[in-house]
Amino acid sequence: MQLYEELGARGLIAQVTDENEIRNMINQGKATFYIGFDCTADSLTAGHFMALTLMKRLQLAGNKPIALIGGGTTMIGDPSGRTDMRKMLTKEDIAHNAECFKRQMERFIDFGEGKAMMINNADWLLNLNYVELLREVGACFSVNNMLRAECYKQRMEKGLSFLEFNYMIMQSYDFYYLFQHYGCNMQFGGDDQWSNMLGGTELIRRKLGKDAHAMTITLLTDSQGKKMGKTAGNAVWLDANKTSPYDFYQYWRNVDDADVMKCIRMLTFLPLEQIDEMDHWQGSELNRAKEILAWELTNMVHGREEADKAQAAAKALFSGAGEDANMPSTTLAGGDFTDGKIGVLALMVKCGLAASNGEARRLVQQGGVSVNDAKVTDPNLYYDKAAFEGGLVIKKGKKVFHRAVLA
Repeated sequence: MQLYEELGARGLIAQVTDENEIRNMINQGKATFYIGFDCTADSLTAGHFMALTLMKRLQLAGNKPIALIGGGTTMIGDPSGRTDMRKMLTKEDIAHNAECFKRQMERFIDFGEGKAMMINNADWLLNLNYVELLREVGACFSVNNMLRAECYKQRMEKGLSFLEFNYMIMQSYDFYYLFQHYGCNMQFGGDDQWSNMLGGTELIRRKLGKDAHAMTITLLTDSQGKKMGKTAGNAVWLDANKTSPYDFYQYWRNVDDADVMKCIRMLTFLPLEQIDEMDHWQGSELNRAKEILAWELTNMVHGREEADKAQAAAKALFSGAGEDANMPSTTLAGGDFTDGKIGVLALMVKCGLAASNGEARRLVQQGGVSVNDAKVTDPNLYYDKAAFEGGLVIKKGKKVFHRAVLA
């Protein structure tokens, strides 16, 4: 099976233009393609996995990836799939986030001379003269068509700012620029980006002629990728300082039964023949599939040692074998206590089990918190320092464990 057919078998392809040409270029290793990453945070998330593993698959087959860092587009903010406007970031914030992205991408993609490239669209977008841009590409975009675009629909309900309205033009210009200056002939992205991506393909053809072979292919990331990007309202980060290897493993270990095989197909590099055999697994065998998924992805992001440690810790907890040294933990200092005590809500926030006291309170009131196997029912409960001798084990929900210890 060749690569393009494998992408389809893994359930990755949603929509394409020029399918026969795309198939031939990918299978022959002749595609120079880009995927864009706006720098809205200082870490990539689990929701970026599909793009990262795709870039690796294509590069292994001889194709050339361009990781396009959105230093320019991040200053506008993509309205796709959102009901509110994104937070405005400074140039310094964006530059810092871009550097963090690069370090994480290097675990998946081989950068270097003649290999993958990392390019920042701030290099051209920030230098554009607005009037010149309008004269160059403005006539290629129909406002009527833009307003019908899927990427704007949700924002239209609450009000689409003119700032965000320009995002499609900026993203389209990226493909136009990369096509001319880097020989980039293909773009990939989520299926929620289809309208934006078609804009780039059409811009190239209108400006450079029908013989300009620019192609678009989108992946099924809108429904699956965004779903896998968050848990309990919090992002699942690839940065170990933001989501520990254990919590990262646990996230994938706890995916829904209905999603585990889809995730294995889309995200891992296990052979399709092996995955086809696993498709028939049921009951307890699905737990084994979840362990395989969690280990494979933790290994990709954090390495074999951390994946092995996380799996051992998880198995110890699931089997009721007690605490494990690899359980994620937080060390409390004297400044975390007031009059020698710390409240259960503050403790949960300190340990990263809740984003705020309000969220922690709701978890307690819903019966979702236990400390040392005792269910917490009082959100005003406090612990003194003596309670932390040997550590306190906090359990959130059924499967998230965390140890708190004193310095």
